[in-house]
Amino acid sequence: MINEGIERPNIFQRGSIEVICGPMFSGKTEELLRRLRRAQIAKLKVEIFKPSTDTRYDATAVVSHDLNSIQSTPIETSSSILLLGSNTQVVGIDEAQFFDDELPVVCEALANKGVRIIVAGLDMDYTGKPFGPIPKLMAIAEFVTKITAVCMVCGAPASRSYRLAAGRETVLLGEKESYEPRCRVCFNLDK
Repeated sequence: MINEGIERPNIFQRGSIEVICGPMFSGKTEELLRRLRRAQIAKLKVEIFKPSTDTRYDATAVVSHDLNSIQSTPIETSSSILLLGSNTQVVGIDEAQFFDDELPVVCEALANKGVRIIVAGLDMDYTGKPFGPIPKLMAIAEFVTKITAVCMVCGAPASRSYRLAAGRETVLLGEKESYEPRCRVCFNLDK
């Protein structure tokens, strides 16, 4: 028999990658928190990470715009997740667009070891271009959930983050004073 001697993985220990993406104010972090809380209710060992540069609401907690939160570990580089998340069953990663390009490699390595990875982040920057490691993560993920917000101009489903603040740098931490969600049509009105 060809598969003789090959150990089959336990169906409950199979790793996977889930990506939750969309524009600002679409509820990505809320969905991440919901999935992580369900894992905690199931008594799974959960570790949560965020980039150390994201200090908008809290230095250590992942906090949604609705101020729901969960404690996390702020880290500088995605390789830290391999060290800190290796003995866990579920890894949550917020604001993934701010991580380095090694994040997909890290997520794949953990998923291959049986870890469930749940990643949330912006899929496009303020110019409408793919943002950071999110596109690569979407390509290797088993599950991708793309969430829309509400366009602040016309009320249609919004898939883009429109920058209100001046500046051309790709990363500009901000909230409603700096960004608003817009649909494709309204996003391109002011270009």
